[in-house]
This record gives sequence, C-alpha cells and structure tokens, in this order.
Amino acid sequence: MRVLTPQSFLDMPWANGGGRTRELFRLPHPQRRDAFAVRMSIAEVAEGGPFSHFAGVDRQLGLLEGEGMELSLADGRRLTLDAPGQVVAFTGEIGIQCRLLGGALRDCNLMLARDWGRGDLERLSPADGDAVWLAAADLVLLYLQRGEWNCGGEALPDGGLLLLENEAVALSASGGAVGWLAIVHRLPA
Repeated sequence: MRVLTPQSFLDMPWANGGGRTRELFRLPHPQRRDAFAVRMSIAEVAEGGPFSHFAGVDRQLGLLEGEGMELSLADGRRLTLDAPGQVVAFTGEIGIQCRLLGGALRDCNLMLARDWGRGDLERLSPADGDAVWLAAADLVLLYLQRGEWNCGGEALPDGGLLLLENEAVALSASGGAVGWLAIVHRLPA
C-alpha cells in the first residue's frame, strides 16, 4: 500500500490547451514510451469547449463538484453529468463538445489504454463510522476527496491518493467522507 499526498500530484495543461488538470497518478505504458497505461486526474473546468483527443484510450468521467455539464459526442449521443457521483464513459478518440450547465466544476477522470486494461470509476460516500472494504485487484486507486479516512488507526492525508496493487484493505470513514474509487484490471498477456 502506498499513499500519495497532494504535494506529489502534477499540475499540467490539458492536451488541447483549453484548461488545466491535476494528475494524481500515471502508470507508463509498457510498450509505448510516451504514453500511459493508466491515468487518474482531477480537472478544473471553467468554461465549455472541445475535449482533448486520446487515441486508443477508454475514459470515464465523474462529477466531483458543480452543477454539471452536457457532452455532445460526434456520433450524435449526448451525455449529461448533473449530480455528484455520476459517471459517464466514452472513447478518447471521439470528438466531444462540452457545455457547462452552470458555473465552473471539478471532475475526476480515469483513462485506460484500451490495449492494456479495463477499469471502473465510482464515488464512495460511506456513512460516518462505516467500514469500507477495498478488494484486491491489479490496481486500486482511491482519491480521498474529503472527510476523514483511516487505515489501521492511522489517518490518511486529506486530498491524497491511496494506491493498492494486488492487496485488499479495510478503511474507516467519518466526517462526511467522499472518495473516488478506480478498480483496474490488466488484460491477459
């Protein structure tokens, strides 16, 4: 188990130059030196516009804070995120236009190289004092958005990221805890 603090996160511009993101975690792709296999990030979205293109990448996007957004995909679909915890999925190469439903928002992004693995993104909001069991998987990432999270009696850092590889762990949560859980499985070799 590793715990990454917010000081270790990397702030960077979006690939299309339209905004900024905070990269929480990046696992390099084993076959493509300049690409990632897995990436988890938090974006601050101040205005609508086009999404960046990520060929060969499957994306999941969840609303952390704000009134939400509507995504217009090049294939004619419309996806709406208008409630905290909602998650939508789409391919990274499809053209997308974003329209904000209110003011600025924050979202959580899970991106996976399609030839490397699969994963799921979900919001956890346990009741105070509840135990949270994280089952073993190839890779488990838990962004500690707010509240108090403890593991074995030790407090985890506010806004940090818990990283597990092939191990399970029990956590306790209180103080209105909210976290974003990504469970990732590598494709068979």
